Amino acid sequence: MRIGCLQFAPKVGDVSNNLSRADAVLAKADPMALDNIDLLVLPEMAFSGYNFKSLEEIKPYLEPSGSGITSLWARTTALKYDCTVAVGYPEKAHNARQATEERYNSLIMVNGDGETVGNYRKSFLYYTDATWAQEGGGFFSGQVEDFGQVAAGICMDINPYRFEAPWHAFEFAFHILEVKANLVIVSMAWLTREDASTFTPFPHEPDMETMTYWVQRLEPVIRSENEDEIIVVFANRCGIEDDVVYAGTSAVVGVKNGEVSVYGLLGRGVKELLIVNTDLPPFAKLVNRPEATPTTATTAGDVLSPGPGAQYERDLSSAIPVPSARIPSPPPTRTVRSRNNDELTTPICPSPIPMALRPKLAISTGPESLPPLGTKLPPQGMEPGNFFTSRDLCTPPITPFDDFPMSTTRYHWNHPPTSAFPASATVHAPEEPVWPVFNGSTKIDFTRTPARAPPSRPASRAEHRPESRSANRPSRPASRAREVKTTDVQLVETHKEHKE
Repeated sequence: MRIGCLQFAPKVGDVSNNLSRADAVLAKADPMALDNIDLLVLPEMAFSGYNFKSLEEIKPYLEPSGSGITSLWARTTALKYDCTVAVGYPEKAHNARQATEERYNSLIMVNGDGETVGNYRKSFLYYTDATWAQEGGGFFSGQVEDFGQVAAGICMDINPYRFEAPWHAFEFAFHILEVKANLVIVSMAWLTREDASTFTPFPHEPDMETMTYWVQRLEPVIRSENEDEIIVVFANRCGIEDDVVYAGTSAVVGVKNGEVSVYGLLGRGVKELLIVNTDLPPFAKLVNRPEATPTTATTAGDVLSPGPGAQYERDLSSAIPVPSARIPSPPPTRTVRSRNNDELTTPICPSPIPMALRPKLAISTGPESLPPLGTKLPPQGMEPGNFFTSRDLCTPPITPFDDFPMSTTRYHWNHPPTSAFPASATVHAPEEPVWPVFNGSTKIDFTRTPARAPPSRPASRAEHRPESRSANRPSRPASRAREVKTTDVQLVETHKEHKE
C-alpha cells in the first residue's frame, strides 16, 4: 500500500492561498510516485487554518457537510490521482429535528471514484476548537474498499479525554483493537510549546519528543503483539499561526508483534509530500531499552545491542545523552470521577505538552536505509539553486516591480537614453492633432485643430477645373486667390515692358 502525507503550513483564514500551497506541494512531488498512490492524508482543518479564537471568527469558513471547498478539492484530487483522500475541515450541519445548526471539526474521506466513504467528527476537543465545535458521536471505524477495516481520529483524540481521564484509559488505542482495524488515519494540527526561535532553525529534523508521545499513546496496540501489521498514519502540519508553533513530523508507522516500524518520517518544518510503500521493508524501527533505568544516560552509539548487521545500524535520535525509553515509576495518584460518576484513582500524569518529561525512543536503521543524515535529494527536474517553496507559487508580488525596483530616472520621448533628466509631470509625449478630412463635398471644420487654425474664408468656393493639377484639392481661400491674381497681372505687365 502506497501512502502519502501532505505536510504544509496553511495560514488561518487564507483559504484560497492554502489551496494553492497544497497544490504546490503536490506539484513538486515525483509524478510517478503520485500516479501509484493509494491513500493521501492531509492535516486537520487543512485549508481553513486551525487557530480560530471564537465562533464569530471561524463562522465565515464553516463548510456544509461534504459539499464545501475542501470536499470539492478532495474529490478533484481523488479523481485526478485515482486514490482515496482524507482531509480535515470545519463542518456545519443542519439538525432538522431541532432546527438548529451544528458545528464540528471533521475529517472527510473520498475514494478514487469521487464518492464520500466517511465523514468523521472529532470526539475529543482541544481547548481551541472547543470554543466553536461540538463533540462527535465517537471514533470512526468502517470498511473501506482496498484498505479493509479503517479507524480514524483527529489530533486530540489520541489524548486522554479533556486531559481529565486517566493516562491508562487509552480510549483511542483500545478503539483500534476493538474494531480490529488494520489501517489507522490520524489527521492532526499538533502544536509544540517550544519557542519558535529554538524550534524552527532545524526544519528537516523530526521532533522526536512529539513522535515518542504519539507512539506511547498506542501502548495497548503495541502490547497486543498482533501478528497482522497495523499501519498508523500521522498527518500533521507545520508552520506558525500567531503565537502557535506546529510540530510537523508527519509519519507512517507499522505495529506488529510488539514492534514499531517506521516507514517514513518528515522534519518538523518541511513542506513536502511524504510517500511510503508499506509493502517494502521499513527504513527504521523504534527501539525500547528495558535494561536501562530512567536516570541512566547513554550516548547514541550505545543504543543498539550487538547483533547481525549491528555495525551498519545507527541512531537517528539526538546524539546527546537521552533518558531510557522505559516508562518511569508510577507517579502520585489522585481521585477523579468518571462519566458514570464513579470515583477512580488515577495517576497524576504530566501534561502531554511538555514533551521533555516523556521518555525518548531511539531509532535504528539498516544498510538499506536513508541517505546520510543532513543529505537531502533535490526534487526531480530541479537544479541546485533553483528550489522554490509553495509561497513562491501562491503569493504573487504586490506590483510587477517588487523583484526589480524601477529606476527613478525617466527618459524624454525625443531624447536618447544618455540625455536623461528627472521625471516631471510636465514632460509628456505630444499628442497627434486631429487633422481635417476632406472628401470633396464636406466642409472642413478648422476649429478642431489644436493650434494655428487657417484664416476664415467665405462660404463659397472657387470652381474646380478638371484640367488643373489641383482638381482633387480644396480651393484656396478667396483672399489668397485675389492675391494670386494681382501678382499674375503685375508679372504680365513687367514682361510686356521688358519685351518692348
